[in-house]
Amino acid sequence: MKQLLILSGKGGTGKTTVASTFIALCQSDTFADCDVDAPNLHLVMPDLPSPNKTDYYGFEKAVIDQECCTHCGLCQTHCSFGAIQNFMVSEFECEGCGVCAEICPAHAITMQPHISGDLLLYQDEECIFSTATLNMGSGASGKLVTAVKCQLNDRAKGDIAIIDGSPGIGCPVIASISGVDFVLIVAEPTVSGLHDMKRIIETAQHFGVDCAVCVNKYDVNPTTVTEIEDCCDNLSVPVVGKIPYDPMVIEAVNRCQSIAHYPNSPAGCAISTIWHTLFNRYLK
Repeated sequence: MKQLLILSGKGGTGKTTVASTFIALCQSDTFADCDVDAPNLHLVMPDLPSPNKTDYYGFEKAVIDQECCTHCGLCQTHCSFGAIQNFMVSEFECEGCGVCAEICPAHAITMQPHISGDLLLYQDEECIFSTATLNMGSGASGKLVTAVKCQLNDRAKGDIAIIDGSPGIGCPVIASISGVDFVLIVAEPTVSGLHDMKRIIETAQHFGVDCAVCVNKYDVNPTTVTEIEDCCDNLSVPVVGKIPYDPMVIEAVNRCQSIAHYPNSPAGCAISTIWHTLFNRYLK
């Protein structure tokens, strides 16, 4: 099974629009949403079965036994994150480093498993959909993305898995890239979009994964599109298509549908062309 990962420099670029349309076009029965900070692929995937939800324990956090604590203050003094105040640990500030537990002379502090988020699996005879939500203040996004992919890989079926990745180039993106066969970058025609695209290309190339670029809302700023194409040409990365601005995309999202439900719309036609180009050149 080949895995196609969709990435973008920031949220709102059109990554999920492209991913959901690809899933419909190729009738993929295996897909995932690795944007664990703000998953939204499920919003445009109708008729999903009820998810199986399990707690995800990303890392440990400090807990103070108040009966054993002597109030010496060493833990508060040595906590680099300011997580301990008045001999209480803030679960949002604690990074789980364990220094406080090591230096506590009364052995009043222990590191205990902490729920970092929910791991979700939608599964029936028609599909395998793996995703997750990260709890506020939890810093285990990369580990949670790895868990999402492991859950997907353990149950994968079919020939192609479509993965909606995280925006940016941080830990979730690096975890998303691991093990995939190809990356499609959705770029927007802005100065920051061009900069973001270059960073993702460099990240994908660093990990030895081939990638291509498509430009969303290309007709908003044709001048920057030319700069994106020139940049991709210099980096030997193909531009596999351009998607026009299309109000029908918003209407489809408001109806909890992908633009694949409107195949004659400008954006639907463009994404269909991009999919067939990708499949025929890189995924067969």
